[in-house]
Amino acid sequence: MAASDQRRSLHHDESTSKPNKKKKVSRNPEANLLFDLNSCSKSKDLSAALALYDAAVTSGEVRLNQQHFQTLLYLCSACISDTSLQNLAIDRGFQIFDCMVSFGIIPNEASITSVARLAAAKGDGDYAFKVVKDFVSVGGVSIPRLRTYAPALLCFCERLEAEKGYEVQEHMDAAGIALEEAEISALLKVSAATGQENKVYQYLHKLREYVGCICEETSKIIEEWFYGEKAGEISDNGIGSDVRLRREAVLKNGGGWHGHGWVGEGKWIVKKGNVSSTGRCLTCSEQLACVDTNEVETQKFVDSLVALAMERKAKLNSCEAKVVFSEFQDWLEKHGDYEAIVDGANIGLYQQNFADGGFSLPQLESVVKELYHKSGNNKWPLILLHKRRVRTLLENPTHRNLVEEWISNGVLYATPPGSNDDWYWLYAAAKLKCLLVTNDEMRDHIFALLGSSFFQKWKERHQVHYTFTKGKLKLEMPSPFSVVMQESEKGSWHVPVSCENSEESSRTWMCIRRESVLDVPMINGKLATS
Repeated sequence: MAASDQRRSLHHDESTSKPNKKKKVSRNPEANLLFDLNSCSKSKDLSAALALYDAAVTSGEVRLNQQHFQTLLYLCSACISDTSLQNLAIDRGFQIFDCMVSFGIIPNEASITSVARLAAAKGDGDYAFKVVKDFVSVGGVSIPRLRTYAPALLCFCERLEAEKGYEVQEHMDAAGIALEEAEISALLKVSAATGQENKVYQYLHKLREYVGCICEETSKIIEEWFYGEKAGEISDNGIGSDVRLRREAVLKNGGGWHGHGWVGEGKWIVKKGNVSSTGRCLTCSEQLACVDTNEVETQKFVDSLVALAMERKAKLNSCEAKVVFSEFQDWLEKHGDYEAIVDGANIGLYQQNFADGGFSLPQLESVVKELYHKSGNNKWPLILLHKRRVRTLLENPTHRNLVEEWISNGVLYATPPGSNDDWYWLYAAAKLKCLLVTNDEMRDHIFALLGSSFFQKWKERHQVHYTFTKGKLKLEMPSPFSVVMQESEKGSWHVPVSCENSEESSRTWMCIRRESVLDVPMINGKLATS
């Protein structure tokens, strides 16, 4: 026999003599039970899972742990949608939970969520809320989530127990858990059904803040409220006649809402239509706003940018950190009359990754000139560029005159060595509330800002993207209006409805208004009345 044949024969003998570890894994009784329960959970076989559980309890040979109970409770809660299994799932689910507690096993968030769902399916919102509150009071590593509170909140709303629903929401607010559309819609619906107009107003604004485009089901709830008798009876008690007050509030809030309550008197008119590419409602001709961040949010954003910029700089040179960035802040305070900030490096290096590529000053010049011409006040933008790059450009005779002209006219600011110019142009754009021209998506900045949800809204309003196609520049300006629910200074509402079609022009908008307000002239900033 050849040596190779001997080796193959030996390998074959060894492989046949050794057991297959993957096929014959020896498990202890606890592991075997968990494996079988997981299999039942995947196939939604409740009866088999309960039989396994009962056998384990009867034998006393298996030490039940948190994972066993969690799997069983999840399966029970998953079966409540099946009418043939609902009663069994609820009854046995509570028995299993009681057994879990009696064993001294502390339930985690997933187990509490399952129990809350079982209680809500039974119509017992009080118990669904109680288990969550008890869980929160104990504390620990596991914390409640939206799904933990949702069963109790939705149960209360379905049973028209509005005050209890509001209590759940307050508990969620205290835990730092934000509502989503399903929960806000439920609270809106119960508020409308119980005639609580102030709560309806509050939840309309929560939809505006947290949702943006609403689903068809939510639009029906809104439509039913405004068509209802109660909505037509609401008056503004004279406060709504002060248009100037609401206009100032709209500006302070960043546009798109005033928050001063219902405006006008009489019945509401609800129509569905479209909005033009410029943001004009084709139903009532009102211009929609491009919603910006409010003053408080913006200032917090600016302050956080300063702190982060100085912190990064301090890691490199602690002595100069505050001084260097403070110099830029002082300079911007004196020269800060800009409508646009330009990320010079991002534009100059755009599409320059080829053999003879380098920093393209002509590209940067094209952007600067285009912004100047687009400015209604003939204002130059501000370019932020690292001092090292500026020095290199000044050493090039071809570029020197243009760069010197920019510097002398306050169009170019050179960021100091050791600094990240990203923080400079981002700070300038935020501080001056102006446009920022860059293709940098600033994902690292979002991370540094702890994933602020505010940042995405800020980018949508202020960031300008660009492209160069065969040397021709195209600036992609922010949309002239925001596709979010809006409340105008006149008291009308415009509500975008989610659609499958990606074409914005085909999106359905709800136009909600009162003729008593829109048709009345204004005198000295107030609505004229009879």
